[in-house]
Amino acid sequence: MGKLFIPILLGTTRPQQESAKVAKLIEKVGKTISRIEVQLVDPRDYHFPFDGNDPENTDPRYSALTEKADGFFIVTPEYNHSFPGTLKRMLDSELKNYIHKPVAFAGVSNGIFGGARAIESLVNTVREMGLAATFSDVYFPQVHTLFDEKGNIKDEGYIKRIERGYEELIWMAQSLKWGRENLKSIYH
Repeated sequence: MGKLFIPILLGTTRPQQESAKVAKLIEKVGKTISRIEVQLVDPRDYHFPFDGNDPENTDPRYSALTEKADGFFIVTPEYNHSFPGTLKRMLDSELKNYIHKPVAFAGVSNGIFGGARAIESLVNTVREMGLAATFSDVYFPQVHTLFDEKGNIKDEGYIKRIERGYEELIWMAQSLKWGRENLKSIYH
């Protein structure tokens, strides 16, 4: 089996993106895993003008990326006990390209819960889209204290947690890719 393609979806367009530090760290760790190819996806680089999954809300570049993807790693900040509307708009722009693909989560917050409530909110949403949620979430509480002034993580223990998240995501991606290619489904 060739390399799996795993886009890392940054879930916010907020100017002061602490989540971007986390997404870059997840990308950096992903680049050390020889079985996968990763790509950081910043929603600011795409155009999602409307709500929903109507054709006029798709960005052809994002559509191509989701079609090629074997799985996804979502990095979401927590806003008011949920995830950002930006992430919802980006996810909603595609549906058919998500079916029977896995998704892992990294939650980010300035508080002590590390985005747990955002991830909890996302699980039902991604399930409805046909994605399969993994269970090895990575939480980044009090994110403003976790990185040094150069953007490097201070606690190397996060590297192991990210690697564990990738291991489960890779296993699910391999299994579901085999299923999509070998098992009959009404969806593909």
